[in-house]
Amino acid sequence: MNDEMEKSWETVLREEKEQPYFRKLMKDLDQAYANETIYPEKHEIFQAFRLTPFDRVKVVILGQDPYHGKGQAEGLAFSVKKGVKIPPSLRNIFKELEEDLHIEKPDHGSLVSWAKEGVLLLNTVLTVKEAEANSHAAMGWKNFTYAVIKKLGQRKEPIVFILWGNQAKEKEKFIADHHRIISTVHPSPLSARRGFFGSKPFSRANRYLQEMGRSPVNWKIE
Repeated sequence: MNDEMEKSWETVLREEKEQPYFRKLMKDLDQAYANETIYPEKHEIFQAFRLTPFDRVKVVILGQDPYHGKGQAEGLAFSVKKGVKIPPSLRNIFKELEEDLHIEKPDHGSLVSWAKEGVLLLNTVLTVKEAEANSHAAMGWKNFTYAVIKKLGQRKEPIVFILWGNQAKEKEKFIADHHRIISTVHPSPLSARRGFFGSKPFSRANRYLQEMGRSPVNWKIE
C-alpha cells in the first residue's frame, strides 16, 4: 500500500499509523485492490495529505467518501479528475462560488488548486468499491479521519472548518473554540436549496482567516 504523505503529516500521524486498526486497514485494502475495482487509484488515496501539508492547512472541507464511478475520484473530497463530467453536488458548489465571489464556473471539476492553496479536502472514508457508495465505511477509515480532525482541531494556529451535511457536522465536537466553523446542509441537489445556496462559505472563510491574522484563500480554480 502506498501510504506516503507529506512529511509534516507523517510526523503528526506517525503514532496513528502504528495502531493495530490502521495496519489491518492497509492489509485489507491491499487485498481489496488486488481482487476488486476500488477508487481512487491506490497511489491517490492520500492525495489530500500530499498536496496540503499539515502546517499549511487554512481551511478544511469535509466530504463523505470518494466518488464510486470509473475515473472520477482523485483523492480529494468533492473533486473529480479533469475531463470527467462534473457531479451534481460539485456543480452546486461552483454555482455558490460564482454567486458568492463572482468567480466564473470552471470547465472541469478538479480542485487540486484549492488543495495547493491550503484547503484540505478530506473525506471521512478514503476508499470505495466501484458502484457501491459507502462500501468501505466500516473498514476503519473513520477512526483514522477522526484522528486527523482531532489533530487539526487541537492545532494552535486557527483553521476554518467548512462542514456540509449532517455527517460532517458530527465532527464539530473535535474542534477547539479558537477555530471557526461554517456549517450548512449538504450541496447535494436534494438539500442545497434548504440552506446551502446563499450561505457564502467562501467569502466567510476568507473573512474569518483575515480576522485571525491569516492570508485568504484564492478560490479561483485553475
